[in-house]
Amino acid sequence: MPKPIIRFRIDFAPDEAIGPGKIALLEQIEHSGSISQAARDLGMSYRRGWLLVESLNGSFREPVTMASRGGKGGGGVRLTPFGREVIRTYRAFESEVQEQAARHFMPLARQARKTPGSPPAAPIARMSAR
Repeated sequence: MPKPIIRFRIDFAPDEAIGPGKIALLEQIEHSGSISQAARDLGMSYRRGWLLVESLNGSFREPVTMASRGGKGGGGVRLTPFGREVIRTYRAFESEVQEQAARHFMPLARQARKTPGSPPAAPIARMSAR
């Protein structure tokens, strides 16, 4: 039986938050070295990826990414040590929350259904830390 899954975001202030989409984008940037490639890999437009990175960089005193200028080898973007710390902290907390959700909600998950007559499925709980 699948475990209950929690998807959450952390709000630091109005319009300053991190959640699964921004974290996934940062992870893809770390992998590809490119906002455009990371956005493509996640099925989003370059503009959306760029706006999310700008939002992240504006949300903290330290930048999460650093861009390099184009040229013969092309430009790119890389995570700063702080950007890697944002990912690590988010993923560590996510792991703890998922363990708690499984422990507390597994009895309910056994009773959950998507629609009447369908086999039991794991619910997705949503929370916002405000």
